[in-house]
Amino acid sequence: MSCEEPFILRHDRNDGLTTLTLNRPDQFNSLSKAMLTALQAELDAIAASEAVRVVIIAGAGRAFCAGHDLKEMRANHSKEFMQSLFAQCGELMQTIGRMPQPVIARVHGIATAAGCQLVAACDLAIAADVARFAVSGINVGLFCSTPAVALTRNLGRKAALEMLLTGDFIDAMEAKAKGLVNQVIPADALDAEIERLAGAILAKSAVAVRLGKGMFYRQLEMGLSDAYAYASEVMACNMMSDDAGEGIDAFMQKRPPAYRGR
Repeated sequence: MSCEEPFILRHDRNDGLTTLTLNRPDQFNSLSKAMLTALQAELDAIAASEAVRVVIIAGAGRAFCAGHDLKEMRANHSKEFMQSLFAQCGELMQTIGRMPQPVIARVHGIATAAGCQLVAACDLAIAADVARFAVSGINVGLFCSTPAVALTRNLGRKAALEMLLTGDFIDAMEAKAKGLVNQVIPADALDAEIERLAGAILAKSAVAVRLGKGMFYRQLEMGLSDAYAYASEVMACNMMSDDAGEGIDAFMQKRPPAYRGR
């Protein structure tokens, strides 16, 4: 890749859909520190924007993302560098969950190690039938500890630990069965399915989507009683919004809603 080419390609649409494409195709979109920095900057900017309502993360070239840049890691073999790298990566993964917009992974090829972590960190994921997934650090003597955080929040414990301990690839259908992706689509129909899913979200109230995503992740960390108390408060606030009033009126009047909220 030419040094002038950006690490992240951003494409904004007028309807609120933004696509971020990992752009190191010759390196299988490996997550160098520069790539992480560029992606973090885009996500931070999007999180602060009311114009963007749904985000797609995609990969250029043959792979979705092959994880961290092993050459860079070997060239900077110090504990300080490793601590900084993994902290930076962890912050990026948490940013995806914290930002108000739903984030969809478009997985057209392999997603390994931190690339598999990125799929798990996204709110939703659609995979081509040719995509494959692995947390393969164990194959080079490195347990994928940081990918394990996202993986164990998507898969059952035994399924996650099997992937982490063996480093074996799973195909897209197995990834769906284990809960890593939402849908598996023929490669030539992948973009159409992404468009359908994004369109379904864009058609909903932006207020409800924003409140709902925040509530979903926060209540997961609570005990049952606290979760219900928190969810009740969020739902009461949501009911007071103009969009909720419009949506309920439209339902009773048997007409499409005209949401105005941001």
